[in-house]
Amino acid sequence: MSLKAFHIAFIVISILFTGLFGVWGIYDFFASGSVENLLMGVFSLGLAVALIIYSSWFLKKLKNVSFL
Repeated sequence: MSLKAFHIAFIVISILFTGLFGVWGIYDFFASGSVENLLMGVFSLGLAVALIIYSSWFLKKLKNVSFL
C-alpha cells in the first residue's frame, strides 16, 4: 500500500469517526441537556467538514501521483 493510499484511507476513517462522534455528542445533548456535549458535537462536526475540505485539496494536489 502506498503512502498516498494509506493517507486517503486514514482521512476517510477520520471523517467517519469525527462525524459519528459529533452526531453522538449532539444526540447526547438532547438527551442530557449538557452544553459541553453540544460544544463537543459541533466541534467534531466542524472537524469532519475540515477533513473533507482537506481531502479534496489533497486529492487535487496529488492527482498525478499513482497509488502504487
